[in-house]
Amino acid sequence: MSSTTKPRISFLGMGLMGSRMACNLLKAGYSVQAYNRTLSRTEEVVAAGGTAFATPQQAAQGADCVISCVTDGPDVLSVLFGENPAASSAKQGALFIDMSTIAPDVSKSIGEKLQSMGHRFIEAPVTGGTIGAQNATLSILVGGEKRDYDDALPILQAMGKNITHCGPWGAGQGVKLCNQIMGAMNLLGVCEAMSLAKGLDIDPAILVQALQGGAATSWALQNLGPKICKSDWSPGFMVDTQQKDMRLVAQAAESAQVSLPGAALVTQLWRSAQVYGDGAEGIHALAKVLDRLSNQATQ
Repeated sequence: MSSTTKPRISFLGMGLMGSRMACNLLKAGYSVQAYNRTLSRTEEVVAAGGTAFATPQQAAQGADCVISCVTDGPDVLSVLFGENPAASSAKQGALFIDMSTIAPDVSKSIGEKLQSMGHRFIEAPVTGGTIGAQNATLSILVGGEKRDYDDALPILQAMGKNITHCGPWGAGQGVKLCNQIMGAMNLLGVCEAMSLAKGLDIDPAILVQALQGGAATSWALQNLGPKICKSDWSPGFMVDTQQKDMRLVAQAAESAQVSLPGAALVTQLWRSAQVYGDGAEGIHALAKVLDRLSNQATQ
């Protein structure tokens, strides 16, 4: 990893985030061996210069670094250790980087298993949505040994800007769960404010313009506020995926014996979105839930 030759990277998971992140690695001059369960999802990466493979084991063959970016803990375990596992074909001593959002204790167990096989491991969940993935401006939250973080840093810098070593295995995932709480509560505030504006016969788009520079501004207002105003529910991050993360938040809170009433409330509101069939829409579909509660029309 420390040689002047760029490491050979295997990237497992070509979802909304992974395909964009892999393309940024290609732009930075890395060789990328891609895998996705649905092979057609690798087409964007192949068009950008990557190579697609039918199994994780094939994609990780001879790789110096194996990056996984999939939905949940069981998916990470599957691509690394399941049928045709990536962990069996990467170079001995390869650095594994899991950029999924999973439970901290599951991440720790993955690190221990990879270590027992002679590999290295860091967790590196991200925040910033598809916009950050597209523009290589993601915030990346790393848990693992400092030595491995230092080796991974050039790779991570091809995908993100704000990269933080949060502590040992589990710490990066824990910080990501804290991020999900903050993001959820910020978005709820934006949606409630827009609901009130409509009730007062004020165009909600005025809030995006008028509150940008004040104490109420947030990533949610700047990036999701305009989409709410246009009734554009296309996902940068889906409700269903967010709900998976909120489940992890609730599990972590139970384990730590911490009370999180706000997180519980917004989880229930997103559940209503799922009941109404909006699970595959963006997380800002939360606004539609509040519209229904207030009997306001949603386009």
